[in-house]
Amino acid sequence: MLHKGIKVVKKVVKWFFVFLIFLLFFLAQVINLGTSWAKTNYNYSSFDEILYTLGTSVTTASEGVLEEFFQSNVFPPLKITLCILVVFLIIYILYRIMFKNSTILLNLQLFRKKFSIKINLIVLTLCTFSIFSLFTLGNSISYAMDELYINEYLDANTKTSSFFEEEYVDPKDVSLKWPKKKRNLIYIFLESMESTYADTEHGGAFDVNYIPELTDLAEDNTNFSSTEDVGGATMLNGSSWTMGGIVAETAGIPIKTVFGPNSEQSYENGLVNGAWSLGDILKEEGYRQSIMVGSDLEFGGRKTYFTEHGNFDIYDYYTAIDDDVIDDDYYVFWGLEDNKLFDWAKDELVKLSEEEEPFNFMMLTVDTHAPDGYTDDSCENKYDDKYLNSIACSSEQVAEFIEWIQDQDFYDNTTIVLTGDHISMNNYSFDDIPKDYERGVYNVYINSLVDTDNNKNREFSTFDYYPTTLASLGVKIKGNRLGLGTNLFSNKKTLSEKYGSSHVNEELKKKSSYYDSCINFNQCK
Repeated sequence: MLHKGIKVVKKVVKWFFVFLIFLLFFLAQVINLGTSWAKTNYNYSSFDEILYTLGTSVTTASEGVLEEFFQSNVFPPLKITLCILVVFLIIYILYRIMFKNSTILLNLQLFRKKFSIKINLIVLTLCTFSIFSLFTLGNSISYAMDELYINEYLDANTKTSSFFEEEYVDPKDVSLKWPKKKRNLIYIFLESMESTYADTEHGGAFDVNYIPELTDLAEDNTNFSSTEDVGGATMLNGSSWTMGGIVAETAGIPIKTVFGPNSEQSYENGLVNGAWSLGDILKEEGYRQSIMVGSDLEFGGRKTYFTEHGNFDIYDYYTAIDDDVIDDDYYVFWGLEDNKLFDWAKDELVKLSEEEEPFNFMMLTVDTHAPDGYTDDSCENKYDDKYLNSIACSSEQVAEFIEWIQDQDFYDNTTIVLTGDHISMNNYSFDDIPKDYERGVYNVYINSLVDTDNNKNREFSTFDYYPTTLASLGVKIKGNRLGLGTNLFSNKKTLSEKYGSSHVNEELKKKSSYYDSCINFNQCK
């Protein structure tokens, strides 16, 4: 019995070893293809972004994105691995039948002594394949660590910075003076919208102006720029994806992911728990607040953020179904396309305008999401580039929506803010722009209660949109600083102007005990 038990254990160990070898080979292919796919389709700029997305967003991502990932990076390696496994099993069966007692004898001369070594052919094959699999896996991991900024992330987290302690201005401690009559705010996050899409004549990077309507809005209202023309903000570390961009623009801080013993706690309880955001401020001032998106608001932790920081009314793909805006089985791109989203928003804005309290209505568009965007039947596909067609159509749709708002009775007491959430992650549409062109996150402040002649030739980041938005409502901010942001309507230098964007960026990459304890977990001592 003992002998039989040992033989069973040996067989189990042997086949587990076989399974492990093929699993390593499969993983090596997935890592290699997945890294190439990510670099080709999405312009990632930090591992923080990737780590955050993997930790919070995988199950709620667009069905098309998930399907494309599996089709491109999982199924092909799985087929290859299974084919090799089948060939191996056939060889193994034939070997067992025909050459059960055969061995290969190798005579080696070592230290002048002859050794006869019996090597089983199957074992030799497995050993060779295992070495190859480990080598392939090692190369794939090395490739991923370089291309996905993992080495840079690990290196930065070995260094500490006191930048937050020195420069972060806690909004809870800042005196805010409000106008007698509080203004409504309509804040639209435009997915991946950059000033880059304009033509060179207007400050963009292309020969064709793909956003003529948004360019006109920027020129006719207040646009903050790093040049004399239409321009935008620098995107610093921790703000280069949708949730990072939203937090940057509404709380003046980056998202710094927790990698270590507290990471599970961080993702379960949400991030930036200790932040005091635009939503928190407006809630205290009696604003009724709404957030409307055409996708699942759970994606990227957005629902948690807007619920915990301002108690927003939620309008997303699933509430659109509940409210009979779309049918139960309707699903386009990420859920609900922008054309229908804007029509839905008009209905909700009319309802909000009939209430006594001021409102903060926030929206996030989606049709211009990388890699290829989406164009509905109303869009004119004028260009060969699919993604730039979605950009051009979005510019038209946004402008039409702004015109509608300006025709409403509530517009006189309403400020509209249009900003990109981050620069685009699309890769192929920017191949021909000048290498030294500095891409900027689009912005325009419409019907602001304050104005400035200091809006051009500025060095600033999306953190600065936070106090600037409050200032556009007529709020006087003592010191003109909130979070890491500076009120751009003032003449106060931004942190980017004070230190340079590169220096600020390097400091933000480093580990900050203040951020981890005070901002992330709200456990400031």
